[in-house]
Amino acid sequence: MDSRTAPTSAAGVTNNQAMESSSLQSDEKKVPNSDVAATSSDGSQRDIEAGEEGLQRGLNRWHLQFIAIGGTVGTGLFLGSGKALATAGPVGCLIAFLFVGTIVYSIMVSLGEMATFMPVAGSFTAYASRFVDPSLGFASGWIYWFSWSSTFALELVGSGLVIQYWDKTLSVGIFIAIFWVVFVACNLLPVRWFGELESYFVSIKVITVIGFIIFAIAIDAGAGQHGYLGFDKWVHPGPFVEYIVPGNNGKFVGFWSVLVTAGFSYQGTELVGVGAGETANPSKTVPSAIRWTFWGVFTLFIGTIFFIGITVPSNHPSLLSDASDASASPLVIAAVLAGVPVLPHIINAVLLTAVLSAANSNVYSSSRIMVALARDGHRARVLGPDQPVWYPPTGPSCSQASSAYSRFSTCRREAVMYSTGC
Repeated sequence: MDSRTAPTSAAGVTNNQAMESSSLQSDEKKVPNSDVAATSSDGSQRDIEAGEEGLQRGLNRWHLQFIAIGGTVGTGLFLGSGKALATAGPVGCLIAFLFVGTIVYSIMVSLGEMATFMPVAGSFTAYASRFVDPSLGFASGWIYWFSWSSTFALELVGSGLVIQYWDKTLSVGIFIAIFWVVFVACNLLPVRWFGELESYFVSIKVITVIGFIIFAIAIDAGAGQHGYLGFDKWVHPGPFVEYIVPGNNGKFVGFWSVLVTAGFSYQGTELVGVGAGETANPSKTVPSAIRWTFWGVFTLFIGTIFFIGITVPSNHPSLLSDASDASASPLVIAAVLAGVPVLPHIINAVLLTAVLSAANSNVYSSSRIMVALARDGHRARVLGPDQPVWYPPTGPSCSQASSAYSRFSTCRREAVMYSTGC
């Protein structure tokens, strides 16, 4: 090799390295100053960690847990568990809730990983749009919004029906209007205040479930008027119920039918991911909230189902009642069978709290999904959070306005409409 070409080659290498370094620096300037950037349907990128969504990160781990538990532990557990017991029997019902619980666990762990990686309002709808296809995010977002908005109207009707337990002459329409205004006000408050309010609601439900478990243990051990019970209800009338068809096929059909009830009851655990976009330090807060929420909900559900199964016979006629108040709750039936007459009024008050808490969570989840739809270009941007200060918070307002048709339920039989919706 000619000695004169060596310096030239070295200079060429140096120039190439300088050009590559300059190119990398220019590319870095194009990347948002964030670990994660969301891509909307119009191809633009949004800096999620920088908070371009216009939402306040005012929630902590406890708030996330209580919001999720508030949307999960409600009428599905206090009322729906009775029909599940009558359909599948104590063992069939318990197995169904255990089986669905394992599925929910895998879903929550997966959602927790995504919410930690990309903490954004809209949760799974945003993930579907970015990692699969915008059309999937559009479809799942609108279905989810419609589901929770309709459920909010259902809970408004349910609140009036629960109050009618004390006075049948009261009009359901009055309480629909009152609670609608209350929830409009609650969801227009700063998100931290919403989290605190939901924490108080949920605490009442959790204390009630724990109290029932202690009560059921005492009754099963012989504190009730029938003495020691043990697992007598698993023997008479039996661990499984033959549903629709006789024999083992009927027992399987009963178990299979309760899977739907169990899935409905667990609905709401995904609110941990929905609230990740308003959580401070989500990389640490969300994983902890996911774990505690699942095990908390799972323990409350399985414990309640187990003790209902050993204190209430699956063939009790009140389990299949069309009533929407405390008289149809298996917790109340267990107290009546044990000879404790005052408990139904307490359970009815707790049931009212459960319905109101669930309604509050319904508006929260549907409004955040609406924000995500607006952000990703799946809805008019006027429904998004990035508006002038004189704009009303149209995401929550639209979700609450969609429930106005609940007022029309007073023209028909409210209890029939409520039980059909459940």
